[in-house]
Amino acid sequence: MNTTPRIATVSLNSAVDQTATTPRFAVDAVNRVEAVQSDAGGKGVNVASFLAHFGHDVMVTGLLGRENETLFVRHFKAVGLRDDCLRLDGATRTNVKIVDPELETVTDLNFPGIRAGADDLLAVADRLEAAMAAGLDWVALCGSLPAGLEASAYAELTAIARKGGAKVALDTSGAPLAQALAAQPDIIKPNIAELGDLLEREIGCLADVVAAAREIVAGGVGLVVVSMGGDGAVLVSPDEAILATPPKVTIASTVGAGDAMVAGLVHSATQGLSLSETAALATGFSLGALGEIGPSLPAIPQIETFARAVTVTAPN
Repeated sequence: MNTTPRIATVSLNSAVDQTATTPRFAVDAVNRVEAVQSDAGGKGVNVASFLAHFGHDVMVTGLLGRENETLFVRHFKAVGLRDDCLRLDGATRTNVKIVDPELETVTDLNFPGIRAGADDLLAVADRLEAAMAAGLDWVALCGSLPAGLEASAYAELTAIARKGGAKVALDTSGAPLAQALAAQPDIIKPNIAELGDLLEREIGCLADVVAAAREIVAGGVGLVVVSMGGDGAVLVSPDEAILATPPKVTIASTVGAGDAMVAGLVHSATQGLSLSETAALATGFSLGALGEIGPSLPAIPQIETFARAVTVTAPN
């Protein structure tokens, strides 16, 4: 590995992802857990891990709670990530996914986490600026914001990264996404509901998705990727629009599928792939995550096989 990471991810609201496999899960009843798995997660951590899986040198910065940092420290070492996260008092939040393989359902229980403040964001910004001074090509800003941070946090970090010469992939929603658009991130990845919230209107058919994405691109965002679950994703750049339709696959868990797509988008950009190639490979990343329990990916040849099975067309 190189001594200097070329990619950094920012994880301001990391999480311990606990996946409990519970056949025939029922509300208001005693349920027996068949298997349980705990992983260091959160969108920024997952994106970094997936990029490292593809051989990238990646730094993770952001916020972690001191009380349960051990899982993250072990994970960062195991996958080869550079840990530059700020530790705060308290515990990093826990997200529980109850996976029912028989009913094919996933139930989420997301717990609150640590509280942060303006000084903490400033400290993360300082670490990011130091990494950019050493040389960064991409910064991925991923996930929700912890309690105590203003909605402008990602706008501020996007501006810092862009000023430092790095490109920015942003995966968040609501007010933090809306405010960050003015800083013109290079990639955003909302789902249809988040896109509708962003533009304050209902997004229905495929034509609506494409029109909405083009509206955002016209405002200065380089690439808008709209995830549509099993229906695939729409990618819109200033020059073209692409629809990526995935094959049907067996879903083991949805943990990290969207984060895998973000990693695939950043990886594709580092390889100079066309929009069509990017659409197929990023979807292949996501399909790979769907087949794994917890935030992980299969071997690279399997992801490439998934990518070849993706149908890439111009949206009608």
